[in-house]
Amino acid sequence: MDRNGKPDAHKRAKLSEGAKNQLITGNEAVALGALRAGVRVVTGYPGTPSSGALGSLLQMDAEESRHFEWSTNEKIAFDIAAGTAWAGQRAMCTMKMSGLNVASDSVFSIAHSGVNGGLVIYVADDPGAHAGMVEQDSRGYARMMDLPMVEPMTVAEAYEMVILAFELSERIGSPVFVRSVTSIANSHAAVMVDEPVAPEDREPILERDIAKYTKAGSAIAQAQHHDVIRRLRQAGEAMREMGLNDLRLAHEPGGVGIISAGVVGAYLDEAFALLEDAVPQWRQPSVLRVRGTNPFPAEEARRLFARCDTIVVLEELEPHLERQAWVEARRSDFGGRIVGKLDGTFERVGEYGVGHVVRGVSEALGLEEPRAMERGAVYEKADRLTAARPITVCAGCPHRGTFLAINRALRQRKLHRDEVMVTGDIGCTILGMNPPFETVWNEVSMGASIGLAQGYVYSGLKTPVIATIGDSTFFHGGIPGLINAVQHQVDLTVIIMDNYWTAMTGMQTNPGTQATFQPSGNRRIDLAELIPAMGVEHFFVIDPFQLEEATTTVADALRLPGVKVVLARQECAIQAQRRGLRAGLVAVDAELCTACRRCITVTGCPSLSLDDETVSIDQGLCYGCSLCAQVCPFEAIEIKREGHP
Repeated sequence: MDRNGKPDAHKRAKLSEGAKNQLITGNEAVALGALRAGVRVVTGYPGTPSSGALGSLLQMDAEESRHFEWSTNEKIAFDIAAGTAWAGQRAMCTMKMSGLNVASDSVFSIAHSGVNGGLVIYVADDPGAHAGMVEQDSRGYARMMDLPMVEPMTVAEAYEMVILAFELSERIGSPVFVRSVTSIANSHAAVMVDEPVAPEDREPILERDIAKYTKAGSAIAQAQHHDVIRRLRQAGEAMREMGLNDLRLAHEPGGVGIISAGVVGAYLDEAFALLEDAVPQWRQPSVLRVRGTNPFPAEEARRLFARCDTIVVLEELEPHLERQAWVEARRSDFGGRIVGKLDGTFERVGEYGVGHVVRGVSEALGLEEPRAMERGAVYEKADRLTAARPITVCAGCPHRGTFLAINRALRQRKLHRDEVMVTGDIGCTILGMNPPFETVWNEVSMGASIGLAQGYVYSGLKTPVIATIGDSTFFHGGIPGLINAVQHQVDLTVIIMDNYWTAMTGMQTNPGTQATFQPSGNRRIDLAELIPAMGVEHFFVIDPFQLEEATTTVADALRLPGVKVVLARQECAIQAQRRGLRAGLVAVDAELCTACRRCITVTGCPSLSLDDETVSIDQGLCYGCSLCAQVCPFEAIEIKREGHP
């Protein structure tokens, strides 16, 4: 960028005369950037905040020369993309930060081997934990793997960075990370977008090279390690040529210097305007906006140290840049102060905003934070006035019936919920931890519920142990755990909640989605056929809307020895309703209703409410699952019509 922060056309991805201004999200910008770069294959696994990238591609009509897919899990998605890149083609793999944990085994290995075609790994982190997952900083993986990482500052830069990442990957022969965060991935902005470019007509590479494509021996592994380090140095040189890291030095020496990472750079100008109004002696600082966060821009940092007395490092989550800044400061004999997380000014938790920039600069200048930024008391008051609203499953969600059946089965067995471990898993199933169910105890990672349950069995618990897991999660990571349980004949009950979709992340298809809704040429994998084939002897299928039968089946399963699997099967109500389907029709008989509210307190269904001393049903929300009618002690809720979604 030039001194005014405007893009240098010769250093950025050039736009053609046919480029059009489009209002898009950061995720869509990543997808469109990949199309402009001539990507051939894009794979991934759904996960907020990254889902929209591949999701938007799947909504388009892909040319025959391209392939897009939701893979079974992130490791498989990355393996497919890596195979494509080894064959000399351009590929991209998309995932959230937790998915990078799943893929990391393969990513480490591919990083050391290198690639022939461009390979971009799009990973979206979630500072602030908006999606309720671990607040993970994926930049640590880039450092461990010696892979380049670029971070866009805006939605427009997300489009641009993907194109540059493909160029960088092919230039140095390494995979390249493009890291985004929730505030960019889900934001909208007007972006100049070019027409897609068809993948180059490249002959696939078939290269027999044991020294490159295997780790067969110490000499090979160490040579590859040297090579990936060399390629990272090349990446740093290329990033400098591309002008990814924008250094603007103040006209006068001394004063404050700022190092910002990724999205934080977008908040600087607004913060500077606030400081200009609040601090009479304020003058613009020297600024290093870092977009290429690995490798660290050491040369630019040394120039900043030579110009400034105090450095403020602004980065969300972990102090990766700050630690490297300390190293370069020592090498440069910098004697000033570095303000950031390591000196206690900032925490390693949460996302940044304008207030963090103002606080850091105020700390560097020895000033009190301007009153305009003192909003803590306002936020605290707002929190006190906010009503508690537990998150529950949607109206008509089949998981409601499954949780009710589990709780009822435990009562049939004369067991209290506090006595029986019910492990949970990622996805809609975890909502069983909230009222009114309070069934599920924990949540770790995709597929972990089955392994955790086995651990509780081995701990010596005398009460039954239950593992709950969704269908997509079972395909993703639950199958190995169930195989282990079958092999060792562990005494536990696994309840797979099959609603045919990867629902919580946006209704993506998975291997178990009905064939009608699979992409053309795909085949459905039916869990009802797969599970018995895995050696499960005690296998049951229930309809969670048939509460009495479902309860009896779960209670019976808990009495049996060994591995029991209960497949609770009903389609997600949201998807069914989108096609005009309903499970049935229910209505309240006001004369019989005593307003005992049992239907509300037991099911927690959002379509039910208390109105004029009687329960009413919002027919716009109601799916007609009839669970409310089945728990009503006075038969005041009538089933007018039964349906079969």
